[in-house]
Amino acid sequence: MKLSDFDYALPPRLIAQFPPAERGASRLLHLDGQSGALADRSFRDLPSLAEAGDVLVMNDTRVINARLTGHKQSGGQIEVLIERILDSDSARVLAQVRASKPPRAGMRLLLNGGAAAEVLGRAGEFYELRFLDCPDIFALIERAGSVPLPPYITHQADAADATRYQTVYAKTPGAVAAPTAGLHFDEAMLKALQARGVTLAWLTLHVGAGTFQPVRVENLAEHAMHSEWYSLPQATVDVIAAAKKSGGRVIAVGTTSLRALESAAQVHAGGELRAGSAETRLFILPGFEFQVVDRLITNFHLPRSTLLMLVSAFAGMENIQQAYRHAVGNQYRFFSYGDAMLIERRRSASEK
Repeated sequence: MKLSDFDYALPPRLIAQFPPAERGASRLLHLDGQSGALADRSFRDLPSLAEAGDVLVMNDTRVINARLTGHKQSGGQIEVLIERILDSDSARVLAQVRASKPPRAGMRLLLNGGAAAEVLGRAGEFYELRFLDCPDIFALIERAGSVPLPPYITHQADAADATRYQTVYAKTPGAVAAPTAGLHFDEAMLKALQARGVTLAWLTLHVGAGTFQPVRVENLAEHAMHSEWYSLPQATVDVIAAAKKSGGRVIAVGTTSLRALESAAQVHAGGELRAGSAETRLFILPGFEFQVVDRLITNFHLPRSTLLMLVSAFAGMENIQQAYRHAVGNQYRFFSYGDAMLIERRRSASEK
């Protein structure tokens, strides 16, 4: 497959710069991956589109204030974007560092908010840093950093973003980008789904900054997928097994939830889903055989991105292309703060 197969024209005015006034006020494009049928709905219609016995699986990762600014000892300005926390006890992180000249091992970075970090060395396109005099890395980041808004959002993060670029069920700190499909949910929506007979289940996948990195090769077989850590609890495995047995559907909230579930199923022969924690580099392209997820709630994704490739695998390339043309033509709002899709999985040849 080629990178150019996953391109589309998007007017910049459709890139949402701010969230809607209220969670759940977004539009919802419903796509049947089997027939290709489309329906324009409101996100508040979601409970009526679910059934008793379904399981809604959500990613409870919490976005940390991963963007820090400051200067080198020599005076040059820097920006640090944490990719992941490697070891909270020793305050070591993996980060992107933007500076006029690349920092060297041993160099000290003086960050706003009274933080300081030592450059330990290079790790590919990232740097390994160690924060100094730091008994609590999470508290330091919370104090000294700011919300790491995606590069296509042009305003500086403010107090509103600190709330709205976080799901209402965020629990486990470690992500540097939000699982944005979850941003549409409020407490009332979760209660309405439960009242409908839908079981809520949880997992954790810490979204990395790599999710925004462009694919740099035309031949997708040559693409090196970024790594992300996930943890799948036994309780979630159990409710999914019960739903499958009774004919219920597994609905993944976001590509991160889907990626964690399908990664866990890839580990064992026959696609058996088991609890555990691991790193995943799963790269989902059309032709991928899904083992777990039946329906996907997701936002609209960037052209030529791995997430657009994932939804194309889930619903079929031609169906996604048609859906995105429809969304552009009908002025849907795109990306993190934008509108949502509910996608019914296209059945594989073995399921027909």
